[in-house]
Order: sequence, then C-alpha cells, then structure tokens
Amino acid sequence: MEPGALLEVEVGPVAHGGHCVARHDGRVVFVRHALPGERVRVRVTEDTGGSYCRGDAVEVLRASPDRVAPPCPWSGPGRCGGCDFQHVSAGAQRALKAFVVAEQLARLGGLPDVDVIVEELPGGLLGWRTRMQFAVNRRGMAGLRVHRSHSVVPVKDCPIANPALGVASVLSRRWPGARGVEVTGSAAGAGGRSVRRLGHRSSALVEGPQVGQERAAGRDWQVSGGAFWQVHPAAADVLLRCVLDLLAPRPGERCVDLFGGVGLYAGALAAAVGPAGSVLCVEGDAVAAADAVVNLASTPWASIRRAAVDAGLVAGLSAYDVAVLDPPRSGAGREVCEALAAGPARAVAYVACDPAALARDVRTFTSAGWRLAELRAFDLFPMTHHVECVALLVPAPDGPPVDPLGEAGDATPGHPG
Repeated sequence: MEPGALLEVEVGPVAHGGHCVARHDGRVVFVRHALPGERVRVRVTEDTGGSYCRGDAVEVLRASPDRVAPPCPWSGPGRCGGCDFQHVSAGAQRALKAFVVAEQLARLGGLPDVDVIVEELPGGLLGWRTRMQFAVNRRGMAGLRVHRSHSVVPVKDCPIANPALGVASVLSRRWPGARGVEVTGSAAGAGGRSVRRLGHRSSALVEGPQVGQERAAGRDWQVSGGAFWQVHPAAADVLLRCVLDLLAPRPGERCVDLFGGVGLYAGALAAAVGPAGSVLCVEGDAVAAADAVVNLASTPWASIRRAAVDAGLVAGLSAYDVAVLDPPRSGAGREVCEALAAGPARAVAYVACDPAALARDVRTFTSAGWRLAELRAFDLFPMTHHVECVALLVPAPDGPPVDPLGEAGDATPGHPG
C-alpha cells in the first residue's frame, strides 16, 4: 500500500498509541482520527512492508455517536499530531483509555479480568497543560509536528495549553537557529511563565525564573527548569492522595521512593510516617535531586540519594515497609521489579504513564509471587491517548502462580506496541 493510497475500512477497537485497528486485504491498518464502529476512507501515511500499515481517516462514511467537532482548528489528518482524540466526546475518550489499559493488562500482563475506570480530573478538556514544547522550522517559525513526522505545522495558539502560558506570544515571533522553544508555567499559578530557547547542543532561558514553585499537599515545592513535574494542574494532588490511600503508610514505617524526582511522594510519606519512621528518595537526575534536598529539608528523617535506579541498588537497600515506584515511560524493567518483589516491602505503589510498560512490570511481580490488589486510572492528559495509572502490588499469600503467557507474552503478531 503506497503512501497516499485510499482505502475504505470498517474501524475496529482502539489500540495503544491513539489509533484504532482496521483490516484491509488481510493486513492490519492502524487508523488515526477514527472511532470504533465507524466506516471511513483512509489515506495511507506509512507502509512498513510487513503485516501492518498506518493511515489517517480523511472521510467519515458512517460516524460514531461519540464523534464531535474538534475544538482545535489545527487538529486533523496531516495537521498537528499532538492530540489523538480531539474528535471524541469527553466520556468516550476516557472509555477508550480504559479499554486500552485493560487490554494491555490482559495481553501483556496475563490479567484478563481487571476492571478499569478512568477518572476525570477537574478543569475540563482544554486549557490544562502547564508545559508546552514547540518545534521550530527552517524559517524560524514555532509550531507542532505532524504525527510521526519531522514536519512542523505553524500554529497561532494551542487550545490545551493553560492560558497562563501565553503561548500565542511565543508562536507569533521567530526563533532563527533554534531547534525548539519550551514554555513552562506553574500549576499553582505563581511565579509567571518561563520561556526557554532550545538549541541543538544547549538551551538558554529567555524569560522568567530558572527555579519555579509548585504547590501540592498544602505546601510549596521547588521545581527547577528541567526537573519533572506533572503538566496537569490537578495531577500532583490527585496522584499523591491516591498513593497515600493505597499504601496507607503508618507512623514509624520505613519507606523507599524510587525515581523520586523532586521529592513529592517522599515528602508526603515523611509527613505520614513521622520522625519515628524513615524515607529514602532515590533520583538519578542532578537537577531534580538538588530540588529534592530543598523540598525535604524540613523532614530530616527523609534522605536523598542521587543514583540510577537499578536492580543492584534495590537489592542493596536496607529494610523498608512500603515503596513507591514512579519510573519513566519505558517502565521499571524486569530486574528492578524482581529485586523489589524479593525485598521486604508489604506493598508497592506503582505510578505508570504507559499501560504497556505497566502491564509488563505487573507480570514480573505476579510471576514473582505478588498480586495486583488495586488499580486506579486518571485522565491526566485530555484530548490525547495518554493515561496515568496507579497500581497497588502486594505479596500474594499463595506464592508465585504459573505464568499463563510465558516468554511469548511480550509479542503480538502485527502489533507494533
């Protein structure tokens, strides 16, 4: 199927990655801008030469009742690739994400009966994002990339950007020689925005403070430029409450916060266990770890270790009762999960931004004799396919089960992941 070819297909279920699955002449077609149950005309955008190709729905022949008019004028086939679900009603977006999380847990995690509900956050579908990164084309114009492309679509604004970012003023000027431009604002609405020019080898602050302040759990947190903080204004509080509810840390307990960032979870755990307990925050990034030192200064029973999280580090930790695991999108990985499962914790709260990585790591825990006790999912990224999950993992009373997937569970023919 040459790029540009037109196909008429019946659209099947949503898949991980913001597209739906269709079939044409025995091959899988991953279709963007469509919905399950629709009949659409698809323009092929990419053909791998293998068992599948990719395409955009350019004409809807039979629409889903969940289809709505996209509120963004730059959304659609061949335009900005930042949002996957601009054409989907709010409730249907969350239902699609819930389906994907459940499907990944079944297919990669060997857990076919997990009931998933994606919870809505306050604030609605638009105006939530507090950090935006724009690409810059050869003419110095800032914009957003086409899906799976280096092409830059110049835009005048972004409807999902928080109004406090004032991105229209950044997009209206030229950025000659820049690779990109990043605009960051505080979710707490304090300190104004920061604008950073991204070069090919370095970056430079153009406007605003280098060190920002965020607010969560009723207190302020230092977050320097380059350190991670959730981009939805309500996310930090929502995730923090969820982690504490699931782990239920007790006074005097010992806690470990892995991939601890600026110390958000470590600070909350320290407040919960009190001076009779202890918290170790492990973070590999120098900037985030330095922020964590500042943020945890008022709780001397919380310590910070700047180190990469790997199996050797986890295996070498002293006794601890509960752990928080908040890895990057690629997940914690088999060795880290096995080391945690072999450790003394009574419970692990796993915060995950990728359902596939979560499912693979949950499978490692269950194969090592643990079980998934509870799962909550949150719509931290409206209009996109991304979803955040928090899983509670605890030792199973009966020991390790037989892995129903075996080593073949990581591969599905015709599915790119």
